[in-house]
Amino acid sequence: MTRIYDCIVIGAGQAGLAAGYHLLREQRDFLILEASDKPVGSWSQYYDSLTLFSPANYSSLPGYAFPGDPNRYPTRDEVVAYLIHYAKQFNFPILTRTTVTNVQKEKDLFLVKTQSDEVFQAKHIISATGGFSRPYLPQIPGVEQFQGMTLHSKDYQNPTPFQNQRIIVVGAGNSAVQIAVELATDAEVTIATRSPIVFKPQILFGKDIHFWVTVLGIDQSGFGKWLLQSKPEGVLDTGRYQMAIENQKPDRKAMFTHFTKKGVVWSDGTQEQVDTVIFATGYRPNIQYLSSLHALAEDGSPLHQNGVSTTVPGLFYVGLPWQRSLASATLRGVGSDAKYVVKHMQNN
Repeated sequence: MTRIYDCIVIGAGQAGLAAGYHLLREQRDFLILEASDKPVGSWSQYYDSLTLFSPANYSSLPGYAFPGDPNRYPTRDEVVAYLIHYAKQFNFPILTRTTVTNVQKEKDLFLVKTQSDEVFQAKHIISATGGFSRPYLPQIPGVEQFQGMTLHSKDYQNPTPFQNQRIIVVGAGNSAVQIAVELATDAEVTIATRSPIVFKPQILFGKDIHFWVTVLGIDQSGFGKWLLQSKPEGVLDTGRYQMAIENQKPDRKAMFTHFTKKGVVWSDGTQEQVDTVIFATGYRPNIQYLSSLHALAEDGSPLHQNGVSTTVPGLFYVGLPWQRSLASATLRGVGSDAKYVVKHMQNN
């Protein structure tokens, strides 16, 4: 007889693990399906030097604090190790190397189909594949004729292959600036943005900015979400990155208009030869497996309110950017959102 789970969680990154924690606390019968070979989400794929912009004490999943000095800024590899240990700590039921390809619903049951033709059944689904595994590449005229290299920041690891090159990094966020500054040590680098980069203080009155938004409740309240979304996100900075750009290592230019065979054309009409263009232009939700459920808008984004599907009863989300707050897609924020949707399962 086919087992029917109370809930199947798709994805075992930070969002899926947070969902697992709250499902375990509620004594739900659940299973987590993960496409890769370990429960770390996209973290192991990020560039080597990535460092969190939040201190360790604001970078924990529910029920298990990030180890070590709470005021330090953890590295990529530390986050990977933390997530693996977190999954072991709570002994979550996780099936790795299990890629979900399609989710359908028949009456009150979801049918979850995998790449290996397995089918799992559940009363509820939590989509936790997050917003950081499907890279977004803008359509820029002439890119198909460009003979240099183009890549998304997801595929950047370290500066070694790019030494002495002419490089453009497209983007105005934390990753774009961090990568560009790193590359500028051994290459000629420009950050191309559509508007000036907004720098925001990492430390305010002797405390990390995450202390203040947490104490004041700004990143968890509805008003805080509206307030923060109405302003450019900007780059958290201790002064290092702003100084680097002011010293033109790297420099910043308005976004180029199109590619040529050997380079780009800048907004003032000048042409320049370029070796590599790196797009640090963000991600889109990786939820195509829900397309047959009528759960998505025309642009592929999920139809939901605070992580609860507005079109498919029993379908929930954890880990979407701005799902309920600024913190929703972060290590510190997924726990709160997971708790919210698991509680809402009682009404579905």
